[in-house]
Amino acid sequence: MLVLKPVLFDPMLKLFEEREKRIEGARALARSIDEKSATAQATYEAEMSKARSAANVERDKFRAEGVRAEVEILGPVRAEATLLVEEGRHKAQAEAEVARKALQGEAGELGRVLASRILGREVH
Repeated sequence: MLVLKPVLFDPMLKLFEEREKRIEGARALARSIDEKSATAQATYEAEMSKARSAANVERDKFRAEGVRAEVEILGPVRAEATLLVEEGRHKAQAEAEVARKALQGEAGELGRVLASRILGREVH
């Protein structure tokens, strides 16, 4: 025992202690890296959330500007188109009324001519 302790057991115990210290050091380093990684991940997610929010605000702003521009551009055009359609409708109604009155005056004569042709004799 006197010979084995300094030659075998003490170096072996020293080796085991050194190994244990390295393992604990590696575990501590791994924990530190995990904590840094978690912090970095949280920071990344927070920054991405801010970026998404800012992008959503910008998108909504551009969308609102687009709608405003559409109203500014298309509003007068739609009003003009509606006015033109109404004018066309009134003009068509007036022309139809003129044509209707003209045909009413000629309807009697046309009826007599058709009846004469169908009957084969003169109708008065």
